[in-house]
Amino acid sequence: MNKKGLERYLVLYLPWLLALLFQSDPVLSYLIAWSGSFLIFFITLTGWVKPIPDDRRFGEQLMRPLFIQQIIFAGFMCCTSIFYFMDVLGYTDFQKTNTHLLIDQDRLMLTAQCQRYYSLGHAAFVTGILSFMKYPDENRYYIEKNTLANLLLKIALVSFPVSIIFTKVPGLSQFYFQFSSLSFIAGTLALAFAIPLKKSLNTIICSVLYLFNLYQAFLSGFKEPIIISILVLAIFLYPNYKKIVIAVFVPALFISFIFLPAYVNNFRENAWSGEADAEESSQIAIDAALNNTDNSNWSFFAFRLSEIDMFTTFVQSTPKNIDFYGTKLLKQSAIVIVPRVFWPGKPITEELVMERVYAAGVVNPLSTVSAKPAFIVDAYLSGGATGIFLFLFAYGAISQLISIKAERLFGGYILGTALIFSGLFQILWRGLSFEFLINSVFWSYVTMFIIQKVLLRINILKRF
Repeated sequence: MNKKGLERYLVLYLPWLLALLFQSDPVLSYLIAWSGSFLIFFITLTGWVKPIPDDRRFGEQLMRPLFIQQIIFAGFMCCTSIFYFMDVLGYTDFQKTNTHLLIDQDRLMLTAQCQRYYSLGHAAFVTGILSFMKYPDENRYYIEKNTLANLLLKIALVSFPVSIIFTKVPGLSQFYFQFSSLSFIAGTLALAFAIPLKKSLNTIICSVLYLFNLYQAFLSGFKEPIIISILVLAIFLYPNYKKIVIAVFVPALFISFIFLPAYVNNFRENAWSGEADAEESSQIAIDAALNNTDNSNWSFFAFRLSEIDMFTTFVQSTPKNIDFYGTKLLKQSAIVIVPRVFWPGKPITEELVMERVYAAGVVNPLSTVSAKPAFIVDAYLSGGATGIFLFLFAYGAISQLISIKAERLFGGYILGTALIFSGLFQILWRGLSFEFLINSVFWSYVTMFIIQKVLLRINILKRF
């Protein structure tokens, strides 16, 4: 790969610097910071800042951090706030609702300030990825290519019951999410392998697994698992069926964003209130979402799709009323890493996280609402703009290094990044509070080595 000048990395920070320069005009400052993320997407995904790895074709490496993780993590973090911004300006469903209503200037200034932090965080995040994006030219391990399709199916079938077992072991339930996600990724990847190979039995079994996972996603009460189920299958099928994927999955994702808000709201009203079980609630929610065409999703897009409203509340209270936390959140994360099976009296992670939520006044301590801060919020709480730069750079760097390590351990991209990294470390796609994310990544890293040793022991993975 041709090396490019380090000055190109500085371009990543131009949107943040320009938005900072025009901070006295909050509307212009917000728009510069918001549109700047699209510039960052363009110059990184086209290889302008640093060349794209040339060991695989573009469409065959989309599960690497620069692509899917950046699109989901940074896209959700930086781009979804536009609806909230329009709501601040007095718009509902893209129409000005009251031309006589004065805009809350304090709220507008805070919104622009948080968007600038998003722009800085996005730039630091991709800097971390690109700084360590050097995939190995040679692998120490390999797997027979003609066994790959069957192996992926076996991993999918084995991982699912293993995940169920972990739900029965006190203190180890966190491993359920790792192996459940691994089973889903393996099954979806196996389906993408089986179709072009015309392996009928594998295709049928993998299709059943995929539909089961999609069904479970609909019963979860969350929109993310449904969207990810569609997106991951599209990415895996893209190298062999580019036109079909673009024609089918792009509209499917668009429809999902329109349909899911009404579905999720109706599902939760019935399932979480105890008025109906999950299956009945799902059917009621589907009927309501399909038939209630007059129902506006604006509230969802403005206040729930993005987390900027919560971010502004934290920025208001820190450091004005509450000092920066420094290394406190990292220390709490270290405590959380210890499995509860070895420390039954370990503090409850949810309660540790909610302490700062209550202190900032995001939600009332007497309410039953859970409002965990996003990763960038915890980075800000730890040290302001400096904290955002340092932690988001580390976030990108660690993601990239884990992806590289996975490919070294498992003989390349397919098992390394597409399966292991995407399956065990899927939490990195969204970025939760420090305590939840660091705990999950630590034990997923341990699990990755255990899986590699097992595959070596049973002679599926072989040394050169």
